[in-house]
Amino acid sequence: MSTHETMAPKEFEKLYQLHHSWLRNVLFHLLGNNEDAADLAQDAFIRLWHRPKTLDTTQQVRAYLRVIARGLCVDLWRRRQVEQAWLDTLANHPDIEAPSTEHQVTILQALTDIDHMLISLPKNVSKAFTLSVIQGKTGKEIANELSVSERMVRHYLSNSQLNHQLTTYAAIA
Repeated sequence: MSTHETMAPKEFEKLYQLHHSWLRNVLFHLLGNNEDAADLAQDAFIRLWHRPKTLDTTQQVRAYLRVIARGLCVDLWRRRQVEQAWLDTLANHPDIEAPSTEHQVTILQALTDIDHMLISLPKNVSKAFTLSVIQGKTGKEIANELSVSERMVRHYLSNSQLNHQLTTYAAIA
């Protein structure tokens, strides 16, 4: 059961047939939902197809698929938390006209992208951006909260790529 840089379709089909039902059951036990389990099992095999790895035993294949599946579950749970936060925001502000369904999908995607971006940053950088952008705190307030210098806060907030992405997402929302 080895995979190579370009996995042969027959080999992939064999892996799929041998392990799909097992993975779907694992995901069902994690998620408690057949539809989500089926979707994430498909996504796991798509990732396996795109990122082939040498896997010589059934145990290695299943361990690798389990790692992929857990990552997909975490992504799903985080996305659902972001969606729930968005729905709570809309529910708590009934005076705001609800955006169209298409605009809501765009906003949710932007919020999910921001979430992924922030969790990929070092903890203090992520916290500094959150305190600055969301809570509107000053550099001094952020420095006090993070127990760092104001200069360090400026350094955290000077990430031009992140600033550009946040500005772009803010325009969407």
